[in-house]
Amino acid sequence: MSDGVAASSRLLRFGIIGTGMMGREHIANVMALDGAEVSALCDNWTPSLDAAQQLLGAGSEVLRFADHRELLDSGACDAVLVATPNHLHTDIVLDIAATGLPQLVEKPLATTLADCRKIIDGVERLTTPPLVWVGLEYRYIAPVAELIRETHAGTVGSVRMVAIREHRFPFQPKVRDWNRFNRNTGGTLVEKCCHFFDLMRLIVRSDPVRVLASGGQDLNHLDESYGGEVPDILDNAFVIVDFASGTRALLDLCMFADATRNQEEISVVGDDGKLEAFVPSSVLRVGVRGRDWIGNVEEREVTSTAPLEGHHHGSSFIELRRFRDAVIGGTPAESTLDDGLWSVAIGHAAHRSIDEGRPVMLDEVLNGAVAT
Repeated sequence: MSDGVAASSRLLRFGIIGTGMMGREHIANVMALDGAEVSALCDNWTPSLDAAQQLLGAGSEVLRFADHRELLDSGACDAVLVATPNHLHTDIVLDIAATGLPQLVEKPLATTLADCRKIIDGVERLTTPPLVWVGLEYRYIAPVAELIRETHAGTVGSVRMVAIREHRFPFQPKVRDWNRFNRNTGGTLVEKCCHFFDLMRLIVRSDPVRVLASGGQDLNHLDESYGGEVPDILDNAFVIVDFASGTRALLDLCMFADATRNQEEISVVGDDGKLEAFVPSSVLRVGVRGRDWIGNVEEREVTSTAPLEGHHHGSSFIELRRFRDAVIGGTPAESTLDDGLWSVAIGHAAHRSIDEGRPVMLDEVLNGAVAT
């Protein structure tokens, strides 16, 4: 097989719980993945199930369920991908874990830190905790992955500052408009920005201690109404994160900045130089102090090896392939439950900082959510 998976007597059977936009991206990825097939679909919204079935093809023999427990009882799956709305993750993840099936659950792990801790405690209490991988696929965007590799290789020395800019389009419509309200998403800085807080922590290799943020809802969704309610999701923010190592990081988010060249720009500055990654330009810049100067640095094109791009520049396929390898090889998750909790914790601290107009210590929001 082309990606190095040994042939076996049957394909690895994936169940998909949640067949909206991200669920269908996972389906397309499984269809392109060697040694794998989609064996079961689950969603309580029939139009989404029908769209997923259409993606698989009219002749597919995939099972369809409206309740995730029925899918789990069917015995039709070897692994499960969870792509439901954020606020539905907790019970589903715990029910899957109780069966022993490996699972990849999309970010954020949950909308509250209490639910993140409930998931972690529930999995850890099991006699044999199964593989639970949190879907933080931005780690696998090609130029971002190369930036992380160069950082950890010491190319720019000790990391002092990290800056991440995402300037993009507004939130897209979702089934039953669930993503228009903080109670369902955890808030924009959890729903969307857990990706970037995860990247900060992964790059710095230290835990956050303090967050200072400013943000608001200045343009998007203010003319919308759902059941008489106007959406309450932020559309722009600056977030500064201080880490235990002394490194500081900045997120610059704007969700009405779609008239732009790159959606994501990431920079890492160390004692010895600077790294920059640009998406979707697929460019990495490497500047080394003493060798390079302003306007004259190394520039590389770093493109994805994924057979399809999807909505995430091929990164969701790369992540799925690594998840499959972990399932087959019995190796640990690369993106862990603790990673999922920390990325949510920073987002919650940022929202509190905005609401209360002050810096927020991570200890304030964790309140025992991280085991010691």
